[in-house]
Amino acid sequence: MDPDAVKSTLSNLAFGNVLAAAARDYKKEVLANEKAQSSSHVNEEVDLDELMDDPELEKLHADRIAALKREVEKREAFKRQGHGEYREVSEGDFLGEVTRSEKVICHFYHKEFYRCKIMDKHLKTLAPRHVDTKFIKVDAENAPFFVTKLAIKTLPCVLLFSKGIAIDRLVGFQDLGTKDDFSTTKLENVLVKKGMLSKKKKEEDDEDAEYQESIRRSVRSSENLDSDSD
Repeated sequence: MDPDAVKSTLSNLAFGNVLAAAARDYKKEVLANEKAQSSSHVNEEVDLDELMDDPELEKLHADRIAALKREVEKREAFKRQGHGEYREVSEGDFLGEVTRSEKVICHFYHKEFYRCKIMDKHLKTLAPRHVDTKFIKVDAENAPFFVTKLAIKTLPCVLLFSKGIAIDRLVGFQDLGTKDDFSTTKLENVLVKKGMLSKKKKEEDDEDAEYQESIRRSVRSSENLDSDSD
């Protein structure tokens, strides 16, 4: 046999064994990595399960749900008293409205007065944002007894009631810069300083917006169900 041919054959066999060994080593490394990743994933799932079962976390979640539930119940109680919207009431209903709620803002207006319409716009915006205060209005022409009794001489006149007692008033736009283009925020800040509204934090505004949106979603869902049934 040719020595060179034997040498070439042995060399090829050695190279083949090296490749086979390298392939085996690579396969082992791939399997080891897959096993490590699988083990890590299992550990993550275990950690997550342990976190979900954490008594302290569960208590925080339960406390948050309870707080939201109390807030909803409080809102509903206020709404049953006529809070959350800007409503017109008659002279006959006036006393009952201002004595049944702790804080009441009442606008005595004239339907032909431009400034009364400006005040209407701002109070209508504030009413749903401050559910703990009642917002109402009374047509001064149709309430002569209380106009006289409360010494109302200039319109618009916004009376501020606390526990049924008139504690302050806004006459015209005197507290608002005397101009017609004051902002709703300006009026809101004046009413906060007079103790009729609570200063709201941004988080509370966000929760209010979320609450109102959840109501709108429920209404839309109900309407869709009704239309589907038709």
